[in-house]
Amino acid sequence: MTLKEVADRAGLSVGFISQVERDLTAPSLSSLVSICKVLKTDVGTYLQQPSLENSYSRNGMRYPFALSREERPIRYERISANFPGRKIRSVIMNIPSGYRSEVISHDGEEMMFVLSGELSTSVDGNHVILHEGDSIHFPSTSPHQVWNSSQHTSVALWVGTQDLFGEDGKEN
Repeated sequence: MTLKEVADRAGLSVGFISQVERDLTAPSLSSLVSICKVLKTDVGTYLQQPSLENSYSRNGMRYPFALSREERPIRYERISANFPGRKIRSVIMNIPSGYRSEVISHDGEEMMFVLSGELSTSVDGNHVILHEGDSIHFPSTSPHQVWNSSQHTSVALWVGTQDLFGEDGKEN
């Protein structure tokens, strides 16, 4: 596949796919999943993610993971379980100051709720700054992006229908 084919099918830019390929930038979890779907590879090939053995998770007991070896990467904590018939996935995102995701669009829907700090979002070109207690819910087919221009780490709950953990089609 060409870079353009991968980018178009993943809902990302050619420049971004090129930077990921050359290890100049790390994709967000959502972008990695979209790229893996296009390339027909399992996200587990590139990322060791924690499973959730119970239907609950406890603060301080979750295994945080990141997609990059940068000094201050975005860190995720899985909080959704895997069981037959589930539709949503969820993670807590610890988003460092200066982080900016790539613009992406894909199937499904998502919601983000800011637990602490503030985040800037863009959905279909509409820019909104979310503060603690604010949320946004939108179709993932709309081009979207999130960034943290504050001086502090922001924490958000992300909930969506995208298969972040590569579990669709696998036995539960």
